[in-house]
Amino acid sequence: MEFGLIGEKLGHSYSVPIHQALAEYEYVLCPLDRKELDPFLRKKDFRGLNVTIPYKQAVLPYLDGISPEAKDVGSVNTIVKQKDGRLLGYNTDLYGMEYMARLLGVPLRGKKVLVLGSGGTSLTARAMLRRQGAAQVLVVSRSGPLTYEGLEAHRDAQILINTTPVGMYPGNGASPVDLERFPQLEGVLDVIYNPRHTALLLQAERLGIAHAGGLEMLVAQAKRACELFTGKQLPEELIPQVAAKLRASMLNLVLIGMPGSGKTQIGLRAAALLGRRALDADEEIVRRAGMSIPDFFARHGEEAFRRLETEVLGDFGKLSATVIATGGGVVTRPENRDLLRQNGVLVHVRRPLEELNTEGRPLSKDMESLRRMERERMPLYRRFADAQIDNTETILQAAEAAVEAFYEAIGDQRP
Repeated sequence: MEFGLIGEKLGHSYSVPIHQALAEYEYVLCPLDRKELDPFLRKKDFRGLNVTIPYKQAVLPYLDGISPEAKDVGSVNTIVKQKDGRLLGYNTDLYGMEYMARLLGVPLRGKKVLVLGSGGTSLTARAMLRRQGAAQVLVVSRSGPLTYEGLEAHRDAQILINTTPVGMYPGNGASPVDLERFPQLEGVLDVIYNPRHTALLLQAERLGIAHAGGLEMLVAQAKRACELFTGKQLPEELIPQVAAKLRASMLNLVLIGMPGSGKTQIGLRAAALLGRRALDADEEIVRRAGMSIPDFFARHGEEAFRRLETEVLGDFGKLSATVIATGGGVVTRPENRDLLRQNGVLVHVRRPLEELNTEGRPLSKDMESLRRMERERMPLYRRFADAQIDNTETILQAAEAAVEAFYEAIGDQRP
């Protein structure tokens, strides 16, 4: 092969589309178990490799030299074969993490920093912090000198970096710490890139703390690896461009709005425009409940319905590249916003009150009920939404507007 990624489990890697966007060369995923690693590296049937878990240190004995950055970190994630057959190792994760730290917009020099996790990515974070001049770096782990139970003594931490997999797909919604424990916190970095917004980052957003996620780090380290593979410098502007395209390929388009505003039909048409599958939360609730929504309300009440709805949204929110139509009342439970935003762009569908379809909707039987509901929910729709569109013409026009709003919200241009 020409170039590729080696590791033990590569099922959720985004490396192929990233490298395809950066340069024109063959790039493949090459999963290896431990007994396959030695013959693979000795054969040297490649021009360049990226290396991921668990081989970033295991490859060191096979290398003829490593870069100063790799020495500083203590691990290698990029290998380049020279013309004479020698293998040189580099660490481009450090470049990626420094780029992510710049996105944070908070100086690290002189700060007290908590690094969650003690694995390979933690080593990269610590090397980055040494280079940035952090005043104090404390490593938090389950069994090290500083455990999570001992964090009360470090409430004055100013920066927090998560290098653990806590909150990563499919464990969405979990968070390694409660940020409210650190009242002096200025910035949060989370190396996880799926979901796009982890529970940790969503809490940072709610608390008004500067934050950045791992997607840009992933693209930045790939950009640096591409430069080492090809010997050509790439403009830094490529990083946000490629990251935006990657977000466009993975994020969900989520439609919210008043009951009867046309979300289901708009979702179906938008899914066709995007070449994606469409899901409807109300339809899934009916399937799980084994009865219609009016019947469910009559038998179990609204609170039971909302609990089931949140369960469905929790499952839907973990998905990628899907168009999701939601029920009108999703905004009545604040926790639903995080479930949908973790991997989605929320678009509010607006439609004149007198044009809303009320058939089969137990909470919007008449105009008076609708007016009261609109007064209560409109501020919530605005709070939930990343963008707003109007459904006042055709369904196709509304679907096109939703797709346009989706791309604008993630900073990408329509293909």
